[in-house]
Amino acid sequence: MEQINRWKGFKRWTKYWYLRLMRQKSSPKNLAAAMALGMFIGAMPIMPFQSVVVIALAFVMRVNKLAAWLATCYSNAATMVPFYFFLYEIGELVTQLEVAFDPQHLEMEQLIHAGWDVFIVMFAGGLTFGIPATIITYFVSLFAIRRYRERRAIRLLRKRSGT
Repeated sequence: MEQINRWKGFKRWTKYWYLRLMRQKSSPKNLAAAMALGMFIGAMPIMPFQSVVVIALAFVMRVNKLAAWLATCYSNAATMVPFYFFLYEIGELVTQLEVAFDPQHLEMEQLIHAGWDVFIVMFAGGLTFGIPATIITYFVSLFAIRRYRERRAIRLLRKRSGT
């Protein structure tokens, strides 16, 4: 029973943030760019600094701050170990550097003290994953936002006209 309640809570939370994002006053292109920015920053192995970096860049790029921040949420403390291992594996393929991955030392300071090689491998993995994910996120988000807003406008028109 507890699993069902958790699932319902997760669905409500997800729907709340989805609707909150879709109803932002920003243009679809602005929201899509913000989502793409968040996706890119989320792919970087800078876990404790992601929020600060993405908000600062959102100000500089003049994109929606909430959308940019929300898009980084796929990379969080709960997903850090498997996600950083994923970045490590990709980075190792790209850089051809062989370094040890230690899931017990994943904080930024610990990664740097483990050696720049580890950080470089994970950063290369982040770039390799982040660039295509950013491009895909922009176009998928743009399509989804435009579609949501079109459907919402049609629903509102039907409601107002009484049909």
